[in-house]
Amino acid sequence: MRTSCAALTAILLSIAIPAMAADYPAPKQGDWIAKDFKFHTGETMPELRLHYTTVGEPSGQPVLVLHGSGGSAASMLNASFAGELFGAGQPLDASKYYIIIPDSIGHGKSSKPSDGMKTGFPKYDYDDMVEAQYRLVTEGLGVKHLRLVIGNSMGGMHTWLWGEKYPKAMDALIPMASQPTEMASRNWMLRRIMLDTIRNDPDYNGGNYASQPRMMKYAIAAYGIASIGGTLAYQSQAPTAAKADKIVDERLAAPITADANDFIYQWESSHDYNAAGKLEQIEASLLLINSADDERNPPETGVTDAAMKRVKSGHLYLIPASTETRGHGTTGNAAFYSEQIRQLLQNAPQRTM
Repeated sequence: MRTSCAALTAILLSIAIPAMAADYPAPKQGDWIAKDFKFHTGETMPELRLHYTTVGEPSGQPVLVLHGSGGSAASMLNASFAGELFGAGQPLDASKYYIIIPDSIGHGKSSKPSDGMKTGFPKYDYDDMVEAQYRLVTEGLGVKHLRLVIGNSMGGMHTWLWGEKYPKAMDALIPMASQPTEMASRNWMLRRIMLDTIRNDPDYNGGNYASQPRMMKYAIAAYGIASIGGTLAYQSQAPTAAKADKIVDERLAAPITADANDFIYQWESSHDYNAAGKLEQIEASLLLINSADDERNPPETGVTDAAMKRVKSGHLYLIPASTETRGHGTTGNAAFYSEQIRQLLQNAPQRTM
């Protein structure tokens, strides 16, 4: 699986490589302008551009797919995700489903700091991003009810918020690589250190840099190795110091394609995330898919198990750890859970608004 430099060098979610062998319709791209979009800070943008990609026809059952931090709709169109789900006979067969994949605020081709506003761009959080997605789906595309909302990592956290903010808007929810509890512990500590490292690089210059800060690649590589990849997988890949050095050298040599301001906004937007307060309000059938070796959402804390007991129609599928899994990155490969998605859609009741 190739991975995106913009989403933590070579170690996060899959890059935008269309799964050419997959038997699904060609993706279509579009843009929609959300007028007078109000952020949680009280700031308003007269025109917020939201880019999106669709696969399939509007006559199909609508499915919303949400990407991870630093990604975009394009990062979900790869062999390991779209190639396992969107093809003929697959769980999200695009001849039956209308698949909608937005570029979240600050990502891809949607409005973001690097468009010109730099640090003058409104500070957004996950609630803002989910509201923008909802407006795109309902106002922009005219979809009033979704068969499924599915998201990975940041998109998984967004999926939890969708179930709470708009409980009647969908039949089923599949949050992945996430938990519905406060952004805290090692997950936030590492993010905080990564962001502070970039901000404190003299090259950053308060966001008015002439070139990307030189320390950015080290901050991204350190966070990525610490929080994604899988303990068993790393031991298998790098059982000697020489092999470990080779992996580090390769990651530091990879070009950083992310803009520093965009990157800081993307990761800092998670700071106030906490879906724990309204779990009882979720009405849709919910399947949480996590990996047993997920470094950011470790199951051994019991936090996820406790939260799931509060979800009326919620179930957890925990992918067993192995040398084939990649910790937090495991859910980027739908081969690990495609049949669980199929079963959920077969059993989830169809509702209307």
